[in-house]
Amino acid sequence: MRAILAIDQGTTNSKAVLVSEKGEIVGRGSAPVGITYPKPGWVEQDPRRLYASVCEAIDACLKAAPDVVVEAVAISNQRESVTAWDAETGEALGPVVSWQCRRTAQDCERLIVEGHLDRVQALTGLPLDPMFPGSKFRWLLDRMPAGRSVRLGTVDSWLVHCLTGGRRHVCDASNAARSQLFDLQEQRWSEELGEIFGVDIALLPEVLDSSADFGRTQGLPGVPDGTPIMAAIGDSHAALFGHGAFKPGDGKVTFGTGSSIMTMLPRFIPPRNGVTTTVAWRLGGKPTFAFEGNILVCAASLPWMAGILGLSDVAALVELAASAEPGGPGFVPAFVGLGAPYWNSDARALFSQINFNTTRAQMARSVTNSIAFQVHDVIAAMRAQSGGELGALYVDGGPSQNRFLMQCVSNLIEHPVIQCEAPEASALGAAYLAGLSLGLWSDLHVIAELPRSSHIIDPEPVDRALLLNTWSDALARSTSRETTANDE
Repeated sequence: MRAILAIDQGTTNSKAVLVSEKGEIVGRGSAPVGITYPKPGWVEQDPRRLYASVCEAIDACLKAAPDVVVEAVAISNQRESVTAWDAETGEALGPVVSWQCRRTAQDCERLIVEGHLDRVQALTGLPLDPMFPGSKFRWLLDRMPAGRSVRLGTVDSWLVHCLTGGRRHVCDASNAARSQLFDLQEQRWSEELGEIFGVDIALLPEVLDSSADFGRTQGLPGVPDGTPIMAAIGDSHAALFGHGAFKPGDGKVTFGTGSSIMTMLPRFIPPRNGVTTTVAWRLGGKPTFAFEGNILVCAASLPWMAGILGLSDVAALVELAASAEPGGPGFVPAFVGLGAPYWNSDARALFSQINFNTTRAQMARSVTNSIAFQVHDVIAAMRAQSGGELGALYVDGGPSQNRFLMQCVSNLIEHPVIQCEAPEASALGAAYLAGLSLGLWSDLHVIAELPRSSHIIDPEPVDRALLLNTWSDALARSTSRETTANDE
């Protein structure tokens, strides 16, 4: 059997899947990445360990399907995380500065004070926030060893560099669109943005379509040298593509460490209301646009709370939450500030409205509810801006497999969600894009018709006003808190 090897490099784990010509997953593998927090608000990874985890995931995947012949490689990757390496030796010259990292918050504030916010948003569709790479690239450059020939890149470009033995320095348009250095309408790196952030755009990779020739493998264990890499795309974009969400209004929510909500647009629409405009993917040189809202902390709060309550795992936490009586406290998971639609780096995590009658179950429920509340606020901002109807809304990622959590989301947004049985939507999307390059599937219509197992969760009646009032109170307390010296 011939198949596409799809890499899904995430924040916590690297995954690899083998996708057959029928669009079926015939092999899986995964490996942990590792993440460190050297200072409050700082989040980083080791680029060498990141690539090693990819190799380990591929090894496990190929062992699970020993008779499969790899026809091509596809990449889906965590976005807005960036690193630097030596163009001549390939040596990593810094950490992977994570999308979650807030180390450049003061740099972003300075750029806002200098009056750059409106121009940056107009060109990139993104706010001036330390989640995005512009200021992080500058931070890396300020710490480069003297005399080195430097390359800068997002995670997809680092992986292509490693997979091709250093022969290619490229990325795809979806990852470029999240860099804050890419002009969305011109579809090219912007000299003006480079000057704003202090980044020489000559150090950045060549931007290709999401379905394109990214080079040939060299020295990848288990995969023959010369195997083509035929797709690369950011993981959130890949999930949207994997669901076949190709119509304006269609969207998806990816639940993971953080969360990404995307809805398709008929054309480029400038961002406002706290959501961003981005390139969903680019095919044949033509970009497709989408709204996106990025939640910084989503499922990451679940194991934290399970530990606080002395529970064995997240499943036990969700079970306890489901037993809670109504009227519990509010919780805001602003461990690293808040992303869309608030974009508040100074917000802090907190519980509100706790009293002597508050139970462990209600505490657990407040944490699980925080996932749904954040999705609700992003969807509301998108609805207000687009003026169009919300179409099919897919959910993916590990937490999406939990019926209770997804029922809470459906109830709050008052819209059905489509729960997909295969959690590897990002890997499937990357594989489908590679299949387009190879001619396995002729067009998007054929991909949309590929078999997918799913279940529709319809909203149930709940006291939304009570729930949203509790959330709003907690949110107001979180975002109005003044930063003190102890928070630095």
